[in-house]
Amino acid sequence: MLYEKNLFMKNHKQVDIRFGLAYPNIYRTAMSSLGFNILYNQINERENIWCERIIYPNTKSIESNTPSRYFDIISFTLQFEEDYFNVLEMLKNAEIPLKRENRTKEDPLIIAGGPCATANPLPLSDYIDIFVIGEGEKTIEKLLNRYIETDGRDLKNYLDIEGLYISEFNNKAKIALVDDMNEAYHITEPILSKSDDEDYQTIFNNSIMLNVSRGCTRGCRFCMASYLYRPMRETDYDKLIEVAIENRKNTGLNKVTLIGAAVSDYGELTNLTEGLEREGFQISTPSLRIESITKETLETLKRSGLKTITLAPESIEKLRKAINKDISDEKIFTVIKDAVDLNFKIKLYFLVGIPGESDEDIEKLVEYMKRIANMHTSIRNVKFSVNPLIPKPHTPLQWETYNFKDVKNKIRYIKREMKKYNIKFESPKKGLVQYILSCGNSDVGAIIEKSLTKKPTLKEWKELIPNYNVGDELPWSNIDVGVNERFLKIENRRLKNLKQTPWCETSPCYNCGSCEKGNY
Repeated sequence: MLYEKNLFMKNHKQVDIRFGLAYPNIYRTAMSSLGFNILYNQINERENIWCERIIYPNTKSIESNTPSRYFDIISFTLQFEEDYFNVLEMLKNAEIPLKRENRTKEDPLIIAGGPCATANPLPLSDYIDIFVIGEGEKTIEKLLNRYIETDGRDLKNYLDIEGLYISEFNNKAKIALVDDMNEAYHITEPILSKSDDEDYQTIFNNSIMLNVSRGCTRGCRFCMASYLYRPMRETDYDKLIEVAIENRKNTGLNKVTLIGAAVSDYGELTNLTEGLEREGFQISTPSLRIESITKETLETLKRSGLKTITLAPESIEKLRKAINKDISDEKIFTVIKDAVDLNFKIKLYFLVGIPGESDEDIEKLVEYMKRIANMHTSIRNVKFSVNPLIPKPHTPLQWETYNFKDVKNKIRYIKREMKKYNIKFESPKKGLVQYILSCGNSDVGAIIEKSLTKKPTLKEWKELIPNYNVGDELPWSNIDVGVNERFLKIENRRLKNLKQTPWCETSPCYNCGSCEKGNY
């Protein structure tokens, strides 16, 4: 049974738009998404619009049990490429025509946003009317106003709104981002949920999600978030404390989770954590950048009740240089020792399939992980997650491919050598599918649609593997996320030469295109 508080309930006869905020993944994942929650509250502050949630596998809204097909607009949040299958399943089960060309003015306008929609809309371009490029809260008000002012189903009416890609016209679209985080939408009255079913217990259950920052400019070459949402934007720490206190008044919650792509890079982290501690808050954070962690930070988190820290060394030191993760082994082992001394459990993420990676490198990686595990009082207190590296659009790896056989062999070797340790692996096949969904063109839509009735074979997926060369026009070339191709090409060459590009916060600007500074 699910119990919720702080819902928006309205009379559907007294609103101009019924907006279905759809999440193509389970409730636990949906309600752990800060962006999804922001849009729900932001849209519902308008009296003339009722925003209701539709969460997979359901096709009726949580608030009023209304079938999806009766909404004016349905907006999907695309956080993970694998959710594309669920998007089409939800449309099919709702009896909404799958393809945009088959829908009429009687059908809802189907839009989509989130990082996957921003990076490469092409795989779902036959099924989505409008893609929101960038941060939805920046664009959604303009889209809703235009829907009310004009014939909402006529897609030409949206072409002049920045941050929208309209599949029918394959228009050039520039990313829209919130400039000032103090002016961004900060939730102060979040939905509270309670359930005895694990699928309905959110990741940040009983915690205030505090939006510390957005964007990251560290430049890890495999990380899409490091390129899509530049530059890094921070909320003032006194504003965050004010938001936390307001949340506590409205919810009674006393635990804060710091949310951001680079929380430990936040410039006022010490002031923020000390200020929250003075106000009596418990503090947690989903993950920390190793290079920004101090023993004092760990001690603060320990006092706040945090039991597990999550770190991402990614690989051995040589390959970290390739992916521009400038962290020395000495720093990593110092942080782990400090964490062990404070009796933290530790979770670590590693990658397999980095360009230039050899079998010898994988052997060294195994020894590296064993050394880390053996630093703890019990190897069971150290949990490893090993995942295939997936080339992503708008990153220096966007021209690379995914070598399924190589990844499969390397994971098999690690699994054999690490069988005594607490370790889990992402499936090499799942990695292949994710790569095709990430970097494919509109042809990929056909296999997503086919999956509704029949599971595609590995051979069928392999036939869709992209094969790009530097200089090729890419499927997402009409999407301008700010970072220019010249910069990405330079970074691709530096990757091959194991050269690192220092963090632009502490060195001259590289003129990547995302802000108006310096020269490369």
